[in-house]
Amino acid sequence: MEPVDLLVHGAALATLTDSGVPYGLIDDGALAVAKGRIVYAGAESDMPLSLAGTAEQVVRLNGGVILPAFVDCHTHLVFGGDRSREFAMRLSGATYEDIAKAGGGIRSTVRMTCAASAEQLLAESLPRMDALLAEGVGTIEIKSGYGLDLDTEAKQLRVARALGTMRGVRVSTTYLGLHALPEEYAGRSRAYVEHVAIDILPALHAEGLIDCVDAYLEKIAFAPDEVRRFFSAARALGLPVKLHADQLSDGGGARLAGQMKALSADHLEHAADTGIEAMARGGTVAVLLPGAYFSLRETKLPPIEKFRAAGVPMAVATDCNPGTSPLYSMRLALAMACVQFRLTPEEAIRGTTVNGARALGLAHEVGQLAPGLAADFTHWPVSHPDALCYWLGEIKPTMIVRGGQICS
Repeated sequence: MEPVDLLVHGAALATLTDSGVPYGLIDDGALAVAKGRIVYAGAESDMPLSLAGTAEQVVRLNGGVILPAFVDCHTHLVFGGDRSREFAMRLSGATYEDIAKAGGGIRSTVRMTCAASAEQLLAESLPRMDALLAEGVGTIEIKSGYGLDLDTEAKQLRVARALGTMRGVRVSTTYLGLHALPEEYAGRSRAYVEHVAIDILPALHAEGLIDCVDAYLEKIAFAPDEVRRFFSAARALGLPVKLHADQLSDGGGARLAGQMKALSADHLEHAADTGIEAMARGGTVAVLLPGAYFSLRETKLPPIEKFRAAGVPMAVATDCNPGTSPLYSMRLALAMACVQFRLTPEEAIRGTTVNGARALGLAHEVGQLAPGLAADFTHWPVSHPDALCYWLGEIKPTMIVRGGQICS
């Protein structure tokens, strides 16, 4: 029996496994960790004595609940500048499309990100990262997409990798190659797609900067055939894909994501029945982004009941970005998902753990408390997991463990 590095007991475990019990809850739980991996997750009374006897470090808790660390599976965390002025414009009646056509929106962040040095981007991004980590996030997806050229996209992705190294947190990097059309390619979107697919994508992949690719399929962004071309190039390099789909209109994004077996389709307020069926067949996760829904004052809800009926897994993420979801709190995302989208608390928490991991292709690594998975977990001073969706405000984890190491 391998020696145990860390034994934690004296709290309930919300394992999020499919045990048939809500949350996979074990009231009197214990976790044993060896070499950064969970080797036991179950009732304390059932734990082999051989495990308890070899533990190098033992933490005895006084109640509360242990959960898997949150997985924030959709963020644009690395960017330059600020777009708070656009918030005021939206409150005065301007639409997302109006702002984009006036030179704001994504292109304004592109200009500020291109102008910022890597050191500036790192300094601006660290506080955002730290806010998420303080609330128990253990895995973060970070997209590029605010460069639109090779040098700036690479700069964003290198900063994302550096954030993970500096904070000892798992970062999944996504090349958002089709986000907006550069001004110099106005009226030539197909030429830009070819440039991205033939020149930029292979260069970033060769440097080892990409875990996944993403695109923005929308009337104000890119068309289905353009996204398909980009995704085909990514697939040829062995890279998984995900898609910003059907946020502002039904552009067939959910259907395309399902057809291409994308890891996830994200937003989905306007997803059609055919798209939902394609997602179910393709094993594509629906990523719900309540921060953007709130900030844009949307009124059309994602088709939650249809996702349930079709068996499409639902994830929840912050979509942290400067324009449409300035959200640094996973717990607020949980509450919003429940109140705005009518998810149950368990659906929301599964959305930020096991289903968030699925949306990144990392279900074999994180998202549950189960033997063999990474020892990324948090202890919360609550009597039941529902409370994390209920209380608004200052509830923070009392212990954070990443890779088997106690961080706080």
